Amino acid sequence: MSANAILFPVFVQVGLTLFLMHLTGKKRVESILKGETKIKDIALGQSAWPVQSTQVANSFHNQFQLPVLFYLACVLALITAQIDIVLLVLAWGFVILRLAHAYIHITSNQVVKRFRAFAAGFFVLVAMWVYLAVMLVMAGS
Repeated sequence: MSANAILFPVFVQVGLTLFLMHLTGKKRVESILKGETKIKDIALGQSAWPVQSTQVANSFHNQFQLPVLFYLACVLALITAQIDIVLLVLAWGFVILRLAHAYIHITSNQVVKRFRAFAAGFFVLVAMWVYLAVMLVMAGS
């Protein structure tokens, strides 16, 4: 397996982040053009945006929480050459759960479902870090 295989889930996660950033901007511009939101009302804060725009923006902001640890784990795995099928499956699992979380967040926003996707992603990320740590310790022995 190519060590670069770990980059594919990274690219998908980056794509999700960029998509959500684009969608946030689109929803906000639409809201202003429709007259739902006045620029003076959002100049100093975010509370005046409509619900859908806020949901998408919150999902975008959420991509700078757990995914930061995902990116770090992938870079660490890449530079230490500790990439194997287990780590790759965990990376894809995390990204798939992030996609599910974002989808729930920007559509129904059902908090229980969203939390389940978030928690599952969290546990996959923890497993990824534990596995990587064990691999690195074993490689150093």
